Amino acid sequence: MARPKHDLPDDDIEYVSKTEMKSEMTALQKLGEKLIPLDKKQLATLKLPERLYDAIIAAKKITANGATARQKQFIGKLMRDVDPEPINELLAKLAGLSDKHSAWLHRLERLRESMLTDPKVVENFVTDHPTVEIQQLRQLVRNALKERELQKPAKAFRELFKLIKQYIPEPALPGLEVSAPEEEDEE
Repeated sequence: MARPKHDLPDDDIEYVSKTEMKSEMTALQKLGEKLIPLDKKQLATLKLPERLYDAIIAAKKITANGATARQKQFIGKLMRDVDPEPINELLAKLAGLSDKHSAWLHRLERLRESMLTDPKVVENFVTDHPTVEIQQLRQLVRNALKERELQKPAKAFRELFKLIKQYIPEPALPGLEVSAPEEEDEE
């Protein structure tokens, strides 16, 4: 006896191999693992399901290797129900912000170094930032030069960096506006 053919067209069925499914699940787990180091404010911007959010927070507290591996697998399982695109966007944005932060620190370091080599840079800094204590700035520059000359620990060199840092603020973090989460203060 012949079997009846089903009326379903074969075009609507998408075949996925077991290997593809496993690689997708592994990729989601890896993506979930990247969320563990983020702080609560950054996680709140993603509007994750409560269960996933709680699993990520719990993973931060786990120290045993076996338990950490199980928690990461659990996070990977929960990630199956989440759209990974906003997470990828946030991680890419944070990587860019990290680059901006590094560029800002390098800018401060170059300014400090140029202050030690060119007195005009100190004058320009004072002109650009009239609230700076001129005497303190010049003394830090002198002491940093003396430390370098005598090969002593760079205490004034670090203090000069801190002073410059007060007057040249870190660039704002665009795109990380946090919508007031209700449960953030419970812990």
